[in-house]
Amino acid sequence: MEKQQIFQWDDIYPDAATLEEDIQTATLFGISEDLHLAGIVALNTVEPPEYKEIEWYYQQPLIVHRLCVHPNYQKKGIANKLMQFAEAFARQNKYASIRLDTMVQNSIADNLYRKLHYEERGQVTFRKGQFVCFEKAIT
Repeated sequence: MEKQQIFQWDDIYPDAATLEEDIQTATLFGISEDLHLAGIVALNTVEPPEYKEIEWYYQQPLIVHRLCVHPNYQKKGIANKLMQFAEAFARQNKYASIRLDTMVQNSIADNLYRKLHYEERGQVTFRKGQFVCFEKAIT
């Protein structure tokens, strides 16, 4: 991300403890390619307090956190596959919507979410700056 001038993550977030908690709570999902971990995503119902500032349209949300793709597997559709998995997981588990956010400067993620028909609901401020919040109804 830093090579692309996106400074959304650092040594504070996401840290090892956060990822360990994702593993312990069975909310971290991965995808492999050629027997290597190509990408991960955390799926749970934990909403950052800042989400209260947003006027969401749907209830019963699944929240997408920490979507990332290893640099060796970028531009191969891995993030898209992870989001398709998230949507299928949401449907299977009876969530009505998916919510997520990305740093304003992260045009790659922004383009992906818009391409997948996520709708912008507003912006919030986290420690690293402004983030765009997205939402999609799950049918």
